This record gives sequence, structure tokens and C-alpha cells, in this order.
Amino acid sequence: MSEVIELAKDLINRKSVTPEDAGCQPMMKALLAAIGFDNETMVFEDTTNLWARRGNNGPLLCFAGHTDVVPSGPAEAWQTPPFVATEKDGYLHGRGAADMKGSLAAMLVATRRFVTDYPNHHGSIAYLITSDEEGPFINGTTRVIDTLEARNEKIDWCIVGEPSSTELIGDVVKNGRRGSLTGNLNVAGIQGHVAYPHLARNPVHEAAAALDELARTHWDNGNASFPPTSFQISNLHAGTGAGNVIPGELKVCFNFRFSTEVTDQQLIERTLAILDKHKLTYTIDWTFNGQPFLTDSGDLVAATQQAIHHVTGRHTMLSTAGGTSDGRFIAPTGAQVIELGPVNATIHKIDENVKMADLEALENIYYEIMVRLLA
Repeated sequence: MSEVIELAKDLINRKSVTPEDAGCQPMMKALLAAIGFDNETMVFEDTTNLWARRGNNGPLLCFAGHTDVVPSGPAEAWQTPPFVATEKDGYLHGRGAADMKGSLAAMLVATRRFVTDYPNHHGSIAYLITSDEEGPFINGTTRVIDTLEARNEKIDWCIVGEPSSTELIGDVVKNGRRGSLTGNLNVAGIQGHVAYPHLARNPVHEAAAALDELARTHWDNGNASFPPTSFQISNLHAGTGAGNVIPGELKVCFNFRFSTEVTDQQLIERTLAILDKHKLTYTIDWTFNGQPFLTDSGDLVAATQQAIHHVTGRHTMLSTAGGTSDGRFIAPTGAQVIELGPVNATIHKIDENVKMADLEALENIYYEIMVRLLA
């Protein structure tokens, strides 16, 4: 069994459902300490984080990731036990295999090999690991970054191990992500009997035109790196469950995924203007999930493209598609950030799995990136 597969299995076997770490980070700390890393555990509320660094000089290359996983769902629905890493037809099955314990194993094995081959490498290598990426993301990477910023400890290059590949390992690298803004809207009406609408005020009827306008609004044109900003209603609720009662309140949850062509404040202002134009009685709470970020060029992108071609023979595609990642907390510090990991076809699904040959290739890609940046 290869080192990377053995290590991935060890991590998968630990039931680290967010925000639990289940011993993953102590195991990683032991491996990193053995090759000269100084480990610093940062605990914020219910979340355990690891900041490990080898070297004191710049530039600093950081591997970032998470040990927590989403719940497995009903175990009986899985072909193999979700928290027992199982090899099957060339694939490694288990919760976290692709997202992202396989990446963590590849990072660690690649780092150990690089440090052995280049003990006097340039710059420094670091690990930023959290157990709160799949959860509310309040006490994880963002709190570690706050700590690093307070002591002026800067990351130059960051590789986030999120599963970025689409069909083949390394075919897609995420070099940015859209911003995310969520609105929770409460529209007030007056409850009443459906037979006496003149004695009530239906918030669903009143809000319908405003919601339609929000859904049809063209927020921006996007640009070469980002698609246009999107608006989607994700939850909508009104009524008591009875068929003869006009609801007294409408609750709507919606989300913007936005490009660098617009700011979160502009989206808020334009949304409020539409709601006010329709003369709604409402309150709204906003949850800001992250700014858009982009690393469109630079040493990290170049080294990553070269390493993928060296290992796989293929040319990678740069993309900003998909959801958010912890890269949104790291990029605002000035770091170049990319996301590179295994195929994402089964992440968060029943029977999550990853091709074992892909993890071995990923370990080689991470190694080659370090060679190009730090050797």
C-alpha cells in the first residue's frame, strides 16, 4: 500500500463530523513535527485549528484544508461503512475520501518527500488546518487568519486542497471564487379569513411583484473570470397550514453569488430599493459569507500549471465556478490562492469515493509545485 493511501485511510477512519476533529490533527502534528515543523494548536470555542510552520523566512507556501466532514446520512444507505475506509475496484470509499482527507494525505506525503529531498529549501512551508470548514465557519480559518494578521505573519502562496477536478485529476484548478451574500426577509401582513380578504393583508400577494423583480434583475455582466451575479430564492414560507387562513407573515431566504463587478453593499442597496419601491412592510437580516477573490496570474498559478502538465501531461483549466471555500478568508491578506484537489463528483454524497491513482498523482503534483517554488 502506498504511503498516501495508507494515510488517507487513517484519516477517513476517524469520525470527524464537523466541528469534531476526532484526532486527525494530533496525528498530522506528529507527522509534521518529525520533519521539522513547529506546531501551534489554536482552539476557538468548539473548533480546533492547527497552524504548523517549517522555517522562518519568506516566501511562505501554505497548504490549507479541513479535517471535518459532513454527516454521512443513513449508514445503511452506503455500500460500505462510511467511516471505514474501504478499497473497491481501484477506488477508496468513505466519508471525506474526496472532501478532503485524500488531499490532506497527499499534502503530507508530498511535504515529507520534498523536505527529505530538499532539506535546505528556500522560504517556509506551513499548514493551516481547521475542523470548522463544513460547519458555520466562524471559529476556523477566519480566526486563524485574524491571529496571523495580528502578528504580521503573511502567507505568500496558498494551496487549498478542495476537490477542484471535474473528470480527471488536475483538469480544473480553482483560481478564485464568487462572493456570497444571504438575505433573510420577513414581510409583514395581517392574518385573516380567506373569505374576508378586506379585513386582512396578504404578504404573499404584496411581495410577489418585488420577488419577481429581484429574480429578473440584471445585476452585472460578469467579466472574463466570473459569470454574471446570480440571485436565487432558496427558502420561502407563509401560512399556518390551514387552507382558509390568510398568512400574517412571509419569510424568504435568498442568496447572491456575485462577481468582482459589484460589491455586497451595492447589492444590499439595490435590493432595498426594490423592496421599498413596492411599499412592503418588512425587516431583513443579511449574512455576508465572503468576498469574491481571484488569482489570475503569478508564481503559484504558473507553478501549478507546470506541475500538473509534468505529472499528467494535460493542460489545466482555471475556473472560479462552484461554491465558497476557506480561500475567501486567506486571499484578502494579499496571498495568491488556488484550490487543487481530486475529482468532486461524489463529495457530500452517499458512497463518497476517490480514485486511489488520483491521490498518488495529486501527491506528485503537490511535490512538483513545491520544487518549482521553493527548491
